[in-house]
Amino acid sequence: MCKSQKIQFTLLGERKSETKTDDKGRTVTEFQYGKFQRVIPLPARIQNTNVKAEYKDGILNLTLPKTEQEKNKVVKVNLEQNSAG
Repeated sequence: MCKSQKIQFTLLGERKSETKTDDKGRTVTEFQYGKFQRVIPLPARIQNTNVKAEYKDGILNLTLPKTEQEKNKVVKVNLEQNSAG
C-alpha cells in the first residue's frame, strides 16, 4: 500500500477597490471587492518557519525554501547508451 502526501501552498486573500470619477459636476463611485483562494501544489517539502513574502507593484513574490532533507535528496538515473556502429 502506497500512501501519497500532498504538499501544497494555500493563498487566501481579499481584494478591495474603490474608484471615484468626477464628470460634468457629478461623482461616480465604483466598488469592487471579494475573497479569493489559490492552492498551489509544491514539488517538495518547505521550511514553514522560513517562508517570506513581498508584495510590490501588484506582484506577490514568495520565497519557499526547501527543507534540508529535500535539498540533500539524491536521485539515481540510469543512462542508456546506444551503440553506434
